[in-house]
Amino acid sequence: MRLNIFKSFTYFFSFIALFSFRISAQISPGDLTNAHTNLEGISNCTKCHELGQQVNNSKCLDCHTEIKSRINSGSGYHSSSEVKGKNCSGCHSEHHGRNFRIVNFNPNNFDHKKTGFSLTGKHSQADCKECHKSDFISDNNLKKRKNTYLGLSENCIPCHEDYHQKTLGVNCSSCHNTETFKPAAKFDHSTAAFKLTGAHQKVECIGCHKIEMKNGKEFQTFKGIPFQNCISCHKDVHNGSFGQNCSSCHVTSSFKQINSAAFDHSRTKFPLVGKHKLVSCNNCHRAPSGFKMKFDLCTDCHTDFHKAQFVVENRTQTCSDCHNENGFRPSTFTIERHNKSKFQITGAHLATPCESCHYQQNTWHFKGTGIDCVSCHENIHINELKSEYLPENKCSVCHRTESWNTISFDHNQTNFPLQGKHSSAGCGNCHRKEIDNTIKIIFKSVRKECESCHKDIHFGQFKVEGISDCSRCHSFENWKPEKFDHNKTKFNLEGAHKNIECSKCHPQIEMSSNTFIKFKLEDFKCAACHKK
Repeated sequence: MRLNIFKSFTYFFSFIALFSFRISAQISPGDLTNAHTNLEGISNCTKCHELGQQVNNSKCLDCHTEIKSRINSGSGYHSSSEVKGKNCSGCHSEHHGRNFRIVNFNPNNFDHKKTGFSLTGKHSQADCKECHKSDFISDNNLKKRKNTYLGLSENCIPCHEDYHQKTLGVNCSSCHNTETFKPAAKFDHSTAAFKLTGAHQKVECIGCHKIEMKNGKEFQTFKGIPFQNCISCHKDVHNGSFGQNCSSCHVTSSFKQINSAAFDHSRTKFPLVGKHKLVSCNNCHRAPSGFKMKFDLCTDCHTDFHKAQFVVENRTQTCSDCHNENGFRPSTFTIERHNKSKFQITGAHLATPCESCHYQQNTWHFKGTGIDCVSCHENIHINELKSEYLPENKCSVCHRTESWNTISFDHNQTNFPLQGKHSSAGCGNCHRKEIDNTIKIIFKSVRKECESCHKDIHFGQFKVEGISDCSRCHSFENWKPEKFDHNKTKFNLEGAHKNIECSKCHPQIEMSSNTFIKFKLEDFKCAACHKK
């Protein structure tokens, strides 16, 4: 009986509580959205509502565990300052009908930084659907949802293929940025076990990190590459004769650059002196002799530029007679020694390099070299000089070794003595002419007529039989017509005519594009000058 009384009170108070709730909430304000239709019915109210209270966030998160886990971990949009501490119902209001947008989200103007994952580089250009799709979601429950933006990891691998096939971990951002996958802009080789120095810094990555096929895909090896010895990557050109410690002689700047601090050539039978110190090792140490080579004679390494001209008793004379290790040039053969030969060096010849005379047609000539001027110098006069002025091709008749331009020729020996201004004129003024676009020195070809050097400014007015004899009016001192006498012309100057300016009768005219003063007058009548 007591049990029946207890049950009666229980039913009564339950009814009172339910009735109180119904009174508080009145009738349901509207249908739930499609997403919450399974919660329809008065018996399901307490799944979202506390009795006599509004919706509690804890009730929402009990159901939406995927949001709860992100809030607890402090990640995602719902942990941002914009959402944290707010009621779920403030953004996701219910009882507005089946088709109400309970998630009012516009991806076009959403600030992705609020999720904790900022879109940078190529990510900022990607369409939302390229990343937010089920293929990249690991959670099976979320994977089934349509149009969800949840479930993505901030790691690169879920969205991007692991090109390194799990050989370099999952922290892609330690080497790559979001701008481009290649090159790995953030990778610093100095943090690797093999530091890049010297020429290694210029080698393309592919030079050491080869591309191969692995698991049916293209794969570039980065880990596990041997580097303990140089021969792991480089061929041992010495074939093991110097061991495997290449750094004892070489540096990474260049294989051809020898580590002089480690290798001392003076300990060998051929100490390096002078220019030999600057010679690349490969210039002497070449296959097949390698490092065992002859060096008794200079010609063991050097070509005999003298083509056996100094061979005595089937053996080349010692090169040190004229040269030393400081340089093949200049020769140590002195001027004093040269002046004991048939050709004494004087004047400008003292500053002439040896090869100017002794290196002809790519060959050094010493014995049998001619000593005449034309042996080295071209006779630029050819047929322009009569033999009487160039006997036996001896240039010294006019020239000196001090300077080619120093001429000692007496022009008065010719049929054109130099008078007045001609005596101070440079030889080239008359004897240097351009013929067929080439400057030539002429002598026999020079004519004595004034017009051969000077321009006829009278344009033929005073020609007699085709020749203008300027000396009839002008002297060699200046251009003034000091020798001109008007009274020897057809018109004597008398009376007032003596005082009149020349230009009054001799005007400046233009004819055939030439402007000149007209001296030859055809009409001497008074009326020609004087008007009535």
